[in-house]
Amino acid sequence: MLLRPALIALQFLTRFPIRLEPPPAGREVGLSLLWYPAVGLLLGTLLWTTGVLLTPIAPSVAAATILIVWVASTGALHLEGLADTADAWAGGRGQRERMLSIMKDPRSGPIAVVAVVCLLLLKFGALATLQEARPAPWNELRLAYSYILPPVLARAAVPLLFAQTPYVRAQGLGAELAHFQSRTASRWITAVTALVGLAVGGRFGLLATTTATAVYLLMRGSFVRCLGGITGDCVGAMIEVIEALALVSILFLS
Repeated sequence: MLLRPALIALQFLTRFPIRLEPPPAGREVGLSLLWYPAVGLLLGTLLWTTGVLLTPIAPSVAAATILIVWVASTGALHLEGLADTADAWAGGRGQRERMLSIMKDPRSGPIAVVAVVCLLLLKFGALATLQEARPAPWNELRLAYSYILPPVLARAAVPLLFAQTPYVRAQGLGAELAHFQSRTASRWITAVTALVGLAVGGRFGLLATTTATAVYLLMRGSFVRCLGGITGDCVGAMIEVIEALALVSILFLS
C-alpha cells in the first residue's frame, strides 16, 4: 500500500487512532521519514483551526487550550525526549555512556521537569500573545503561519538529522529509521519543505526557517560532540525546541 509510510508516520508522531496490519517494518518504516513534514502540516492546521474557533474567549484560556491540544495530539512524545535529553546533559557530565544510560532511565529528574515547564511556558506565552492580537485583520496571516510553520519545520528537520547523523543505539524504531532511510530523499524533502515555507510564508517563513536552521545546527553539533550521534530522545528534544523558538521568532514581526 503506497500510503502505508504516511500512515506509519502519522501513527508514530501522533496519538490519532491508527492501526496497521501487518505491523510496519523495514523499508516502509524508513520511507515514513519522508512524510514527517506532512504530519507537521496536519498538526499545524489543527492548532490553527483551534485558535480560530477559540477567538471569542479570553486569550489566556484559548492559549492554554491550544497548548493542551498540541501536547495531547502528540501524546507528549517529544516532551519526553526533551526531558530525557535535559537530564542526560545535566547529569551525564560529558561522559557518553553515562548520558546514554540516563536517557534510558524512565524516571525524570528536576532538570527534566524544569526544561519541560520552561518550554511549555514559552509556548503558552507566545500563543497567548498571538490570540490577543487576533482581532487585527493583519494578524490573521501571522496567526496561520505561526501555528503551521513551527510544527512543519520541526518535523522537516528530522529526515535531515537522520540523513546526516549516526544513530547510536542498535535497536528500536529509530534504528530502523536510520537503517532503511533514503538519505538522498530525506535531504530533498527537508530542502523542498524549507523552500515552500520561504515561498509561501514570506518574511514569516524566512524568520521561522532561519531560526529552525540555527537550532538544528546547534543541537546537532552538541549531539555529535557529546554522543557521537543521536538517539530518539535527541530527535524529540530537537522537535520541541525548534517548535518553541520558531513560534516565538514570528512574534518579532509586529
